[in-house]
Amino acid sequence: MKTGGWQRWLPSPQAVQANRWLRWIGPALHHPRLWHLNRRGVALGLALGLFFGLLIPIAQIPLAGGAAVLLRANVPMAVASTLVTNPITFGPVYYAAWRTGSTILGDGGAGAPQDARPVATPADTWWERAWQRVRQAGKPLLLGLAIFATGFGLLGYLLVTLAWRAKVVLARRRRRGKA
Repeated sequence: MKTGGWQRWLPSPQAVQANRWLRWIGPALHHPRLWHLNRRGVALGLALGLFFGLLIPIAQIPLAGGAAVLLRANVPMAVASTLVTNPITFGPVYYAAWRTGSTILGDGGAGAPQDARPVATPADTWWERAWQRVRQAGKPLLLGLAIFATGFGLLGYLLVTLAWRAKVVLARRRRRGKA
């Protein structure tokens, strides 16, 4: 039974299990730990969602959901937290990741070193020049995304764990104060 707040927006376990696209997962979706709100499950679900949401530009939701099923994390949290990258945040996140990777690789975020830049000739097409730019950005972008995915995944896990613990401690203190 769902309570108020953000939980009302989550699909019920029965609705997900009845979905024809998810039937192939079968009995794994029936495990109650995948839907229960507990510290470990929510923290791990958030970490998985952030990791796959930042690292992989396509198929984030199925990968995060599959990993959540395998690791017995909270599936709705894993799926929802992949939305950290969306049409609004995609550009800034990928640019920041590229800058981070470029800085670590030693180019200071400026792209390829000056002497390694290809010289454009009049015969080069727009497509060839664009492809060359994408190839130059590849290593810094992948490094930056790997750093962001790992770092924000771990940070998300840690913050949920600490916030959950603080909530439990405060609730315990309030109960003791009333008793």
